[in-house]
Amino acid sequence: MAAPTSIDGQDLRNQIAPDSLAGVHVFFPDPWPKKRHHKRRLLQPAFVHALAGRLAPGGCFHAATDWEDYAHEMLVAFAAEPLLRNTAQGFAPRPATRPLTKFEARGQRLGHAVFDLLFRRA
Repeated sequence: MAAPTSIDGQDLRNQIAPDSLAGVHVFFPDPWPKKRHHKRRLLQPAFVHALAGRLAPGGCFHAATDWEDYAHEMLVAFAAEPLLRNTAQGFAPRPATRPLTKFEARGQRLGHAVFDLLFRRA
């Protein structure tokens, strides 16, 4: 049987128990830069809601991107989720614990700013 090519909120609800994750880290998800492809972006409200429900109270949801428009879209989706609380005013400073990914290094070479979002489950 082939592995699924993508995961959605329904998969999360069926495969991960509520309140069971200590943290979720999504670093540099595909930004789908073309406007007509934005609907394919991973961190949209329905998916954020499904992930938030799988976090244990106090659990951390950390995401980072070097695409500014996607960062603002993610910030809106995270802030709109009633189960999540922002740990910063807007974007968070880069935590020392976040590894430097090849995508971040590439973004730095291109002069892109990196945006971190750190939210906790209420």
